Amino acid sequence: MYKGYKTCLLIDDNYIDNFVTRRILENSNFAENIVVQQSAFDAIEAIKTGQVKPDVIFLDLRMPMMNGFEFLQEYDKLPEQNKSASKIFMLSSSLDPVDVKRSGQNKYITQFIHKPITQKILEELSA
Repeated sequence: MYKGYKTCLLIDDNYIDNFVTRRILENSNFAENIVVQQSAFDAIEAIKTGQVKPDVIFLDLRMPMMNGFEFLQEYDKLPEQNKSASKIFMLSSSLDPVDVKRSGQNKYITQFIHKPITQKILEELSA
């Protein structure tokens, strides 16, 4: 099912969620490289410096220090060449309709996905 993505960036502070999501991404051959950042701040720095050039980002919403929406505010400030190729999927366990609505209104969010990610969801994203 390899979509042709070169680099997928997974941003989530939860080690277990990262482990599970990464395994599902690897087993589906979703991307050549899967980079995991447990901090949205570290992820922004990695994108800003060019250390990571993601085609796809799976972004958790609820994280300490910098949440998903704060990440998006910082992401918006990046130069266009650092962000132009990225699709961002909000990957969250939040059931709050306000979070879903706010995600839908953000110009960078392609889709809000409820955790856990599944093979079926990845197939739909690749269709």
